[in-house]
Amino acid sequence: MQSLFIEFVYLVLIILALVMVAAKLRLAYPIVLVLGGLGLSFLGLFANLTIDPEIVFLIFLPPLLYEAAWQVSWKEFWKWRRVIASFAFPVVILTSCLVAVVSQALIPGFTLALGFLLGGIVSPPDAVSATTIMRQVKVPRALVSIIEGESLLNDASSLIVFRFALAAVLTGQFHLGQAAGSFVLVIVLGTLIGLGLGLAFYAAHRWLPTTPSIDIVLTLLAPYCMYYAAEHFHYSGVLAVVSGGLLMASRRHTMLSYRSRIEGVNVWSVLGFVLNGLVFLLIGLALPAITRQLDGGLGPAIVYGLLISLVLIVGRLLCSFGAVAFTRFASRFITVADAHPSWKLPIISGWAGMRGVVSLAAALSIPLLTPAGQPFPYRNLILFITFVVILVTLVLQGLTLPWLIRQVGLEDKYTVIPLARQELLIQKKLALVALRYVDEQPGADNPPGDYLQNLRARLQLDAQVLAQALADGHPAEGNTLQRFHRLYLALLDQQRALLHEMNHRMEFDEEVIRKYLAILDLEEYKLREKQLQEAGTA
Repeated sequence: MQSLFIEFVYLVLIILALVMVAAKLRLAYPIVLVLGGLGLSFLGLFANLTIDPEIVFLIFLPPLLYEAAWQVSWKEFWKWRRVIASFAFPVVILTSCLVAVVSQALIPGFTLALGFLLGGIVSPPDAVSATTIMRQVKVPRALVSIIEGESLLNDASSLIVFRFALAAVLTGQFHLGQAAGSFVLVIVLGTLIGLGLGLAFYAAHRWLPTTPSIDIVLTLLAPYCMYYAAEHFHYSGVLAVVSGGLLMASRRHTMLSYRSRIEGVNVWSVLGFVLNGLVFLLIGLALPAITRQLDGGLGPAIVYGLLISLVLIVGRLLCSFGAVAFTRFASRFITVADAHPSWKLPIISGWAGMRGVVSLAAALSIPLLTPAGQPFPYRNLILFITFVVILVTLVLQGLTLPWLIRQVGLEDKYTVIPLARQELLIQKKLALVALRYVDEQPGADNPPGDYLQNLRARLQLDAQVLAQALADGHPAEGNTLQRFHRLYLALLDQQRALLHEMNHRMEFDEEVIRKYLAILDLEEYKLREKQLQEAGTA
């Protein structure tokens, strides 16, 4: 156990070094981590380190999904719900069918059930890689929101396909009607379990006398409880985590204190970074063990992996263009977010289909033996093909995606107000609502103390400077200071209320709103710390 822990310490240090290299080379860090793991495997380092599928599924997957759900803009998710849903369910099922047919025809002895099993494994794209690249290159925020939203749901749909295909391989039986009914049941009940536990955790945060440390621990426990509860009843643990995470993320400002929000963001950003880094590095390290277990030779297995990768890339591109065509057709009958989407959009979204964590975890979870005690058919080949698909899509598509984005030159017609102007408008409105609140207080004509006078002068100056920018494109003591602090804290609440109101308007980007909410939390944090310090020295 001690040696295993030390090996993971070394892995984390290697991850940090490789991420710094990726930043220096301006590459998405998942690509560099996979290649780095591959290089370490060739050197024979960490050869004794094996990946337990239960660890990947039960330890890594729930927090990664939960963190992703907290990062997604619910407003953007709802706006693009039809596009996200089409990629998350129909496209995953179509991709699985395509992989099943091609692999059955391509690989000698490969059955249709094994083909669907492989399709369920390799069909879900990994959002971490795509969004990491897209944040480095200028793309419309709407496209990033679609990719992030899709990744939350397609993991669930692909794992459900994988589950039914695995049952078909193990039992030799498959009933379409029964499978379709079970598919719906797994989705609906998994979602309901997630929402139910999400409400329970929301109530604990909101009404129990929690501290920031307790709040953070509860957020760490929540994804595991949601996932385990749903999986215990054989429903979708992924959808339970996603639905519960989205619910709690949308209520973060009512259930968490300013300090819990600040400290929680820091904890989760570090945790997500380390978990993602470990999984991508372990993907590269897994190659030698997978290669050694191949039965039919390395050459044919490489060919199969490359052909399946080609099928996935072409299939996603075709589905992306098909989604645009269907959207244009459906806009004649229903209201859609964009009735005339650009044909440039499916080129980028179709090419952003890198595979990653979920595909590896699903492949590793294939049992070694069937119920009859026989080796699971083609298990090692499926593992190897999955690895090739992850490697090819990450390296080929990941390295060329920035170039493709620049060449396509996709215009942002979805952002109503440019982001720079949004920031100016938000800052101006915050200054005005704060100034109005100060002026409405008793004795506003003769404000007590230098603090309040300075605040008013600063707010007036801020409002004037920001208005112009938009038009152009000694401390007090005792009760006076306490009154100033109380007023300033109430003022921050007024500004928060304004930001939440603005967040309901589609012209403002939720990511920008969250930025200023975080700034207000920091302002409150500084002021509360001053109050504690002054109380301690009184």
